[in-house]
Amino acid sequence: MLIRRIKCVRNLGIRYNSSHYVTTPIFYVNAAPHIGHLYSAVIADAHCRYQRLRNPEKTVRLCTGTDEHGTKIQQAATLHGIPVAKYCDDISERYREVFRSASIQPDDFIRTTEERHKRAVAHFWRTLHSRGHIYSAAYSGWYCVSDETFLTDSQLRLDESTETRFSLESGHPVEWTEETNYMFRLSQFQDDVRHWVKQEARIRPAKFEKILLDTLSEPLPDVSVSRPSNRVHWAIPVPDDDSQTVYVWLDALVNYLSSVGYPNKEFSAHWPPAQQVIGKDILKFHGIYWPAFLLAAGLEPPGQLHVHSHWTVDGQKMSKSKHNVVDPVQAAQQYTMEGLRYFLLREGVAHSDGNYSHVKAQRILNSELADTLGNLLSRACAKSLNPGQIYPSADAEHLADLLRTLDATKRLQESLLQLSERCESHYECNHFHLVADTAMAALHAANNFFESSRPWTLKAGTAESNQPRLETIIAMTMDALRLCGIVLQPIIPQLATRLLDKLRVPTAERGWNYLAKSFASSPAHLGGSCQLDGQTSALLFQRIVEENPTKEEHKPQPAKRIKSKKKDRRETMS
Repeated sequence: MLIRRIKCVRNLGIRYNSSHYVTTPIFYVNAAPHIGHLYSAVIADAHCRYQRLRNPEKTVRLCTGTDEHGTKIQQAATLHGIPVAKYCDDISERYREVFRSASIQPDDFIRTTEERHKRAVAHFWRTLHSRGHIYSAAYSGWYCVSDETFLTDSQLRLDESTETRFSLESGHPVEWTEETNYMFRLSQFQDDVRHWVKQEARIRPAKFEKILLDTLSEPLPDVSVSRPSNRVHWAIPVPDDDSQTVYVWLDALVNYLSSVGYPNKEFSAHWPPAQQVIGKDILKFHGIYWPAFLLAAGLEPPGQLHVHSHWTVDGQKMSKSKHNVVDPVQAAQQYTMEGLRYFLLREGVAHSDGNYSHVKAQRILNSELADTLGNLLSRACAKSLNPGQIYPSADAEHLADLLRTLDATKRLQESLLQLSERCESHYECNHFHLVADTAMAALHAANNFFESSRPWTLKAGTAESNQPRLETIIAMTMDALRLCGIVLQPIIPQLATRLLDKLRVPTAERGWNYLAKSFASSPAHLGGSCQLDGQTSALLFQRIVEENPTKEEHKPQPAKRIKSKKKDRRETMS
């Protein structure tokens, strides 16, 4: 049983640790990055940013990178007419550039062609072999080149008109293959893997736990973990047997160990991963093969798999044949990379495929970033209302009067009081769309308060006695912006930084604990006046306008709240 194996792991000196280690998949370099790859990376990055924000004393580590071995890489390089190594260098660098521009901050970007990884794979292989979990055998079966995997009859569909078989899951064609391979005794670990999957919150959302358990309800065949070198030469050689190369999925999964220094002892400071972010198409490899490999090697499986769904484009599956693959670099030219990052986290939900469309992206970014957030900051910083360009202090008497006489003030206070607890709950579950929804609800309450309090009737010069009330309204508005800026740092780090810079919020006061310090939580917390940062523009996000807008598009659009996701997008789905 798994419990017995875990005890054995502890006896080896591997311990639970205070590090919060998070990984993305390492991305296969058979093609350039698209928004699906970026989505995996921004989920992991936002999760890590929140963990650092919420627990500054915790060591948080993020790993991403590229998977560069296998048949498809050989074929892609040949198609482009360049050496395989050069092809891998080029595509891997494109991933680095996209992630850099999207403010993704990995602690390690690993490549499976690196020597440190090859050493780790060789050690891992020898460990499995020495423990009796790998054996050599003649093997025959249906092999899918595109998916780099053998498939059973139950995983295939037959096109009777052409007598061609295809993978049920991916739709890719398969071919009959007979060869001598090394096999991993996967069947011996079926009960252990099932026990691991069943642990609370191990697989999230819960629908993917059910998928794994359904697969584990039938006997698992042993899995081929090598390929003949004469067929797959662009791979890591099997230790002590150059006639075989390591199966790309065994090779690739070990990267999570390589990144933290395996097999050197220091890797245990970060192992096991707290969370591994993956797409649903690689669930079998991470949810069955990976924990089995680790248990066979005497290592602890990951704490949690966070599985996300895919992106369609205007309701259609994204594919090269349909010419609708969305290049993040091109999309960022329309929306900015920060805007694209926000849209993916705002609109994407883990349990269901998201739909990418230009109309939807433009509507959300204009309504929420340009109008609801950006316009509120611009109005509070307007020189007509705030000629001194200050983040003013609030006046106790006027603050109490506004709370007593203006319903919009009470609604704003209630919204801000709930902000920390609600957003913390959503962040812990990677429900970034609900974090954005909660923050936007607070900002809508702030906009409503600003309108209802009518500060333009109190602007400087009309009556000296009105100045304290005007400054109190501006202070309360800026307080709402400050709190929402803190909350949104993991989702839109660049915009949130500019917002907090503009308000001159000290770097040391941008942590989660500072959400408790506002007029909403304590009317006695009135703050002190400070000068706004004159070097930072109050224009946070430029509205997206079509090149040839119609008259309708020229009309000023009022800030609208984007409605919450449907009920099936709520936390209960996880």
